Amino acid sequence: MKVLCPALMSGKYFPTKCARREVKGGQNVSPPLVWTDVPPGVMSFAVSIIDRHPIANDWVHWLVANIPPSTREIQERASRIRDEMPPGALEFRNSFGDLGYGGPQPPRGSGAHVYEITVYALSLESVSLGPYTTFENVLEEIRPHIVATAVTSGTFEQ
Repeated sequence: MKVLCPALMSGKYFPTKCARREVKGGQNVSPPLVWTDVPPGVMSFAVSIIDRHPIANDWVHWLVANIPPSTREIQERASRIRDEMPPGALEFRNSFGDLGYGGPQPPRGSGAHVYEITVYALSLESVSLGPYTTFENVLEEIRPHIVATAVTSGTFEQ
């Protein structure tokens, strides 16, 4: 399985529009994602974007589950817009405490942060957790049902 984030400039940098509004020029626009080469038998997908920089301590920027098995992309700006997200998709709370996407906002001077984008192909139709569940709890529920994963990453710094 493969995942691509078409918004990444030069294939590796998050554009400022994807950063939180507290960042100069940030619009908190969720990035578009496209995945391919899905193995047979997948019943749903989940998506996460995690800041892997040591200072961020695995900060969750986006966590989505219950994405239908026929879905192969999430459009730019889709987060928090019911008609734009795949039908039935469930957006969880990010580490900022908000439901849905929360863009990069690394501390000034902390260097480049790597944001790991993961798509999980699952043999599970849906998670039975509420939207305020932690990433750890979602991962615990989906881990036994992961058929395949695809990972890419982008960087951002201020």
